[in-house]
Order: sequence, then C-alpha cells, then structure tokens
Amino acid sequence: MTDKLPKAHKWQFTQRFRRSAFGWRSDAPIQRIKEAVSEIKRVARSDEVLAAEGAVKFLEKLSPALENVDSSSGAIGNAVNRAIETLALIIARAQVDTDTRQEWLERLWQAIQDDGIPYIERLSDEWDKLCVTTQTAAMWADKFIGLVKRSWSARPGAYFPGTTICLASLYAAGQYDRLLELLDRAPFKFWPYHSWGVKALLAMGKKAEALDYAQDSAGLSDPFGLIAQTCEDILLSSGLSDEAYRRYAHEANLGSTNLATFRAIVKKYPHIAPETILLDLVAASNEPGKWFAAAKDAGLYDQAIELANASPTDPRTLTRAARDYAKREPAFALAAGQAALHWIAQGYGYEITALDAMDAGRATLHAAECAGVDAEPIRERVRWIAARFGYVELPGTHRQ
Repeated sequence: MTDKLPKAHKWQFTQRFRRSAFGWRSDAPIQRIKEAVSEIKRVARSDEVLAAEGAVKFLEKLSPALENVDSSSGAIGNAVNRAIETLALIIARAQVDTDTRQEWLERLWQAIQDDGIPYIERLSDEWDKLCVTTQTAAMWADKFIGLVKRSWSARPGAYFPGTTICLASLYAAGQYDRLLELLDRAPFKFWPYHSWGVKALLAMGKKAEALDYAQDSAGLSDPFGLIAQTCEDILLSSGLSDEAYRRYAHEANLGSTNLATFRAIVKKYPHIAPETILLDLVAASNEPGKWFAAAKDAGLYDQAIELANASPTDPRTLTRAARDYAKREPAFALAAGQAALHWIAQGYGYEITALDAMDAGRATLHAAECAGVDAEPIRERVRWIAARFGYVELPGTHRQ
C-alpha cells in the first residue's frame, strides 16, 4: 500500500463534462465518454493511483453532464455502463491507504445520491470490488444495514439508494449469513438484490442451495434470462452440462437473433450435435421458418429448406442464401430462392418492394442455371410475380 495522495493533474475531460454540458442527442456524449475512459486508461499505464483519482472525478461529473440527454434508446446507458465496468477496475487496482480509498468511496456514494436520472446506479453493483479489503467492506455494511432494514419495514416499495451497496459490502466482507438474513427481511423478490444471496451461497460452497435460491428469486418484473444464466452457470460448474442444457440453455442464451442464440448454445455445449440443438430450438418455437438462418449457418441445408417451407420466412434472408450459395450449393440455393418467391407471392415480408421481388427472381434463376435445372417454369413464376408489382418485362437473370 502507498499513503501518497495523487499528484495534481489537469484532466482534459473535466471541461467537457460540466453540468448540462450536452443537449438531448446522445451521439456526442457517447463519444466524449469513450474519450474520457481512454484518457484515464492511458494515465493508468504509468500511474494507477492518479488514474483512479481521475476515474472518481469523472464518475462524479458524469450524471450532471448528461442530465439533458435523451436516454430512451438505451445507447447512452450502455456507454455509461461500459465505462463504469472499466473504471471500477481501475479504482479497485490502485494501491492506496485506507483513508484515501475511504475518501473515494464517500465521493462515489455522494455521486450516487446525486444521480437524478439515474445514470451511475450500476456503480453500486461494483461496490464489492471497490472496497478491496474486508475491513472497508464491513464498515460500509455496518453503515447501511440499519437503513436498509428501516427502508424495507417502512412500506412496500420504499427505496434506499444504498441497498445494493449494503448487500455488496456484506458479500465482500464475507458476512454471508448476515447477508442472507437481511435478504429474508426483503418485502418483495427482486433479482438484483437476491443475486447477492446466490453469490453468498456459492461462496459458502452450497451450490445446490444456491440453485434453489436463484430459482425462487424471480420477482414479477425480473427477466428470467438473467436468472437462467446464473442457474446454467451453477450447473455447468458442477459438471451437470446435460441438465443445464435441458433446463436453461434456451433462456440463458437468448441473443438478438435466432442465429445468435443458436451459435451461443452450440459454442457452450460442444458435446451436443448442432442438429439436436436446432431441433430442440425449433420444437420450442411456433415459427420454424425463423430458424432457417441457423440451419444454414450449421450447414444443415436440407433442414434449412424444410424450415423455410414450414412457415413464413423472411424473403430477403432466403434471397441472400440463393445468391450466396448458387455456385457452392446450387440445389440448396435454388430451393431457397423458390421459397423466397413463394413467400413474396403470399404477401409475407416486411415492406417488400418490387426491387426485392426482382432480386429474388434473379437469384433463383441464377441458382437454376448453376444447378442445371430447366429455368422456364421458374421464369414464368417470376413473370407472374413481376406483373403483380407492375413489371411488364422480366429483368436479366442475375446481377453481375
């Protein structure tokens, strides 16, 4: 440990993060946040204590500077959360005396209290790391535990901004029984709070109890995916991969697309055949066509076409498959193109235009040529679809 306070330093971000420094658009503040974090990281390479002081100063200024920014898209919130994750590690790594760290924590706690939007409430989730020592964590736990109890006994829905800090501090102090006893007093189930109980049970080596606790910790508004991820991790760490897959794989690995979900599960469960994973995902869905891209990505071409024909599938996705696979998998490409034409003719697809129809026609005719198939029946169908979109003459078979 060192007892030296950080030396004076002129931070570039301080002038950019004045109160109400930004308007409602989020693009400029997101860029400024990235620049500030980069500045602090550069300093950390040579002086970790100075960098930690800069991180604290930045977090103090962050929320007031962003108070006018439109946060509805979630982009600014994501940028802030990424910054908090990075800066919390920088603050935690700095080797300083107890008084200096306590001063930093007091400043951060004040920033959380002043966080009106709020933007930096995620900082509370990092408090176990920020405390560094069990002694500091125990002090913060003692400071807040009475306030948490009074808040929870006052009325349902009462909120104390130091609740997560208290739970994280109890965890970091190794006071697991005390943490679980406090959570038993909570008037409602709330996963961001009860997740600390799961961590405590795991730290005590009680994996089975932790799994049960997690399963029983879902409140009405809690996304089950987060709990499923925790339960899956517990089972995987226990060597129970088949049970983890059966009970939690789908919910724990939901991605922004079905393809992303499929890839995540395949990567996490390499001992299970991709065909099996795909069939299980399709069986749990009432829209098999939306798994076409996943099947294609796995090289399961026959299954992909079965899915594309089973229910409406995005015509643009099918057209791309027809175009991209015409030479290497011409039979698959032809079937994908024909499925695209079918669903366009049925009126499916988001804002399908004449251009989309013609692209599907060109790709399908090109695939037919590559497959050595008589293209005239396909050409007639494309002419019919073209006429529906106001075309009199059929465009060329494919783009060069």
